[in-house]
Amino acid sequence: MASTKSDLKLRILLVGGGGREHALAWKLAQSDRVEAIHVVPGNGGTVGVPKCNNIPALSPDDFAALVRHAAENTLNFLIPGPEAPLVAGITDYFARHAPNIRVFGPGRAAARMEGSKTFSKDFMRRHHIPTARYENFSDRDAAEAYLDSVDYAVVIKADGLAAGKGVVIPTSKAEAQSALQSIMGDKEFGSAGDAIVVEECLEGDEISILTLTDGFTIRSLPPAQDHKRIGDGDTGPNTGGMGTYAPTPSVSEAQLEEIEKTVLRPTIDGMKAEGMTFVGCLFTGLMLTESGPKVLEYNVRFGDPETQSCLALLDSDLAELLHACSTGSLADHQLKVSGMSACTVVVAAAGYPGSYAKNTPMRVRPTSEGGTTYIFHAGTTLDDEGKLRTSGGRVIATTAIGQTLREAVNRAYSGVALIEFEGLQYRKDIAKRALR
Repeated sequence: MASTKSDLKLRILLVGGGGREHALAWKLAQSDRVEAIHVVPGNGGTVGVPKCNNIPALSPDDFAALVRHAAENTLNFLIPGPEAPLVAGITDYFARHAPNIRVFGPGRAAARMEGSKTFSKDFMRRHHIPTARYENFSDRDAAEAYLDSVDYAVVIKADGLAAGKGVVIPTSKAEAQSALQSIMGDKEFGSAGDAIVVEECLEGDEISILTLTDGFTIRSLPPAQDHKRIGDGDTGPNTGGMGTYAPTPSVSEAQLEEIEKTVLRPTIDGMKAEGMTFVGCLFTGLMLTESGPKVLEYNVRFGDPETQSCLALLDSDLAELLHACSTGSLADHQLKVSGMSACTVVVAAAGYPGSYAKNTPMRVRPTSEGGTTYIFHAGTTLDDEGKLRTSGGRVIATTAIGQTLREAVNRAYSGVALIEFEGLQYRKDIAKRALR
């Protein structure tokens, strides 16, 4: 077994190359316990983080190569960032082939909570966790008949992984039937749409809570609010997330206590009871409805871009917390956050979330001194000459902290002005609802 001693120097294999992984690398590198971080594949921002090495030649999906790399470089702690490797069973693979390496992340069985929307909704029903009314379908005719029969607004969700875009919120029955055609007929999201969830459309304030757990103890970061749609005023298609702020002022302490009691605790206990003890970060998306908080979805990893905002507020040693989750000793650690507010604004490529250009030259000017504004890269890479270029849809983000939310928002937008590339787009209204 790997050492659980708190003096063990951590040599980390961080899997992923998005904004979440840049933020994780940035925070992990601040720990005295962390000796080295190998980021697979990394991006144009992680290359500049102290203690970090990008490993662009390795694929996050090639588990055998990751195990070999870890052995060759005496890495002792695996942190998978994105959902795909977790759903594909990276934790189980390392348990079999590299049992001396600790892992922060759930096994394949527990990762089904994100990998299958139908599975997670049925789990909520079994454990009496508040959520929207729903039905699951793998037969399109049955789904069409159900849509015709219901008298409330619906949301249609592809069952499998769809990079945050597999959710359609139709405004009419005709739009709902069209969405069925796109998902189940035209296979817009591939095999992710072989089954779907049709659920009641809930109204209220939407929030995200990131909870660290060793399967027993839970420690949550401040609640955040994401902005999913591409356009100002929540218009246009869904994206992976265009910006966040935290903590969300719309959530009271009493509501947070209710969420822990009615959602988070029963979820972790229910998973343990079903033989899939959850170790890692449980992301819970909730709607604060008039009849109380209800779960919209689970993710089985840090959210993106929620992580950027939440980690900017974290005062505790992140490496200590994550390693404690992997050793079952989270009860010995407190999660402390500053009393500040944080805001993240995502800058995307022209055309996103549809088709977009890659390999566009870009420039990022340095942030001013003072440690209140940070730039987290996502879809960026360095070319052969070491010049920065775009490589994804969500390209880069600015995160800022302030004594007030207004101050954090203003600083984040000032940070956006430091980013230059052709056709960039971003929302101008992150946190506007809260500031009203």
